[in-house]
Formats: sequence, structure tokens, C-alpha cells
Amino acid sequence: MPHCIIEYSSSLESALSPSLLVDVVHQATLDSGLFDTSHIKTRALAYDYFQLAGEYHDFIHVTIRLHSGRTVLQKQRLTAGILQALENIKLSAITLTVEAVDMHSESYAKHSVIRGFVSRE
Repeated sequence: MPHCIIEYSSSLESALSPSLLVDVVHQATLDSGLFDTSHIKTRALAYDYFQLAGEYHDFIHVTIRLHSGRTVLQKQRLTAGILQALENIKLSAITLTVEAVDMHSESYAKHSVIRGFVSRE
């Protein structure tokens, strides 16, 4: 686990492919050293309608949903690393934000189906 959820303005797609954005966030999460590659799940959602303050025309916001147990310092390093990776894309007139959110592990449920085999966690 974590679930990396990338929200971004759809107008970015003229300068940046969604698959590159997913790759950048996924790799930065892996580079944190906090997670095994098989546990990281990354996805992106484009928004057509949004409003931003100031001279920003676009946005990227990443939410990292984690099982509880990571220290504040670990979460700060994780979000800083992802933010740095996004900054390295060299976009302009954009606001970049990253947050780490603890999930309530006791109420989290997972059900995987692979070729008829069911796995529950």
C-alpha cells in the first residue's frame, strides 16, 4: 500500500501525458524507500472544471493514502520527494500540492479477483 491518487487539470494533457504523470509519481513513491514496488498503486483523474486563485492556470494535487503507522518525518520525506519529482517536469503557471493521509486500517477492506481466484485482506 499506498494508493497514490493524482488529480490534475485536463488542460495539462497538451503538455504532459497522463501516463508520464503516473510514472513520475509512482517512481518518486518507490524512491522514498518506504514501500515495496508491488504494493504501490497509482492512478490519475483529470478535471475539466475547476477554479484557481491568482495567475495559476493548472494544478496537480497528489494524495497518498497510507495505512497508519508511518512517522511524520517519513510522510514529510515522501511528500517532499513527490513534490520534487513533479517540479522536475518543469511546468509553468501551475500549483503543485502533495498530501499524505492516514487510512483507518481497521476498516479498510480489500478484495482481489485474479482469473477466478479470490483473495481477501
